[in-house]
Amino acid sequence: MCLAALIGSGMANAQSPVEAPAQAVAASSPAATAMTDGEVRKVDRELGKITLRHGPITNLGMPGMTMVFNVADPALLSDLKEGDHVRFFADRINGAITVTAMEPAR
Repeated sequence: MCLAALIGSGMANAQSPVEAPAQAVAASSPAATAMTDGEVRKVDRELGKITLRHGPITNLGMPGMTMVFNVADPALLSDLKEGDHVRFFADRINGAITVTAMEPAR
């Protein structure tokens, strides 16, 4: 089919079968699961929550801000204090944005 026929049929904007797998790969690429830099503002061990001032969270499409996160494993909070710099990964778990991995920033 020629380009004019594709444009006329409205198919010019449709995804080709070649484009879809590339997008699926991009979603699972290291950039999509990169850790985010953050600074600990508050640790609530009792409730299993942490307040972080953070940069953009790429996998969630979230800009940098300060917010409270649930923590998947309370052990992640054990040695943290206000002012610590960390790298973390957060994802949506049961509708809540939750920190699932965290390490000291280097």
